[in-house]
Amino acid sequence: MAATKTPANPAKTCNYVAQDQIWKCHVSSELESAKAWPSKWGFLTTSYTELLQEMKKEDGKLELPAYLQTRPATPPGTYTQVAPSPAVPQTTQGLIGWRSTVPGLELERFGRVHRGKGSFLKKMGWPHDACD
Repeated sequence: MAATKTPANPAKTCNYVAQDQIWKCHVSSELESAKAWPSKWGFLTTSYTELLQEMKKEDGKLELPAYLQTRPATPPGTYTQVAPSPAVPQTTQGLIGWRSTVPGLELERFGRVHRGKGSFLKKMGWPHDACD
């Protein structure tokens, strides 16, 4: 395998025309960026006091777009009804689950809890030692 020979003086192999073209491209992109910066990022130069003065001129009201506006708060009494509780049992044994026996106060509002009859490991065909 032959080693490539590096020239003793790299300035002799330099292409000045290509380097000049690269420099011109860099300068032109810098100038274009400098022209476009105020329209894209000019809001960053506005100070906080200037923003406050502009808000005072506009009576301090900002119009938000429709998707950012919030509707007024609804009092909870309009959508929440609290029914009276059943009578408190006289024994401590009766206190256990006394509210869940009334049909309107059940804990399981969406039906009984159903558990699967099979095992995930058995369905996948894995040995029982696969999970700790």
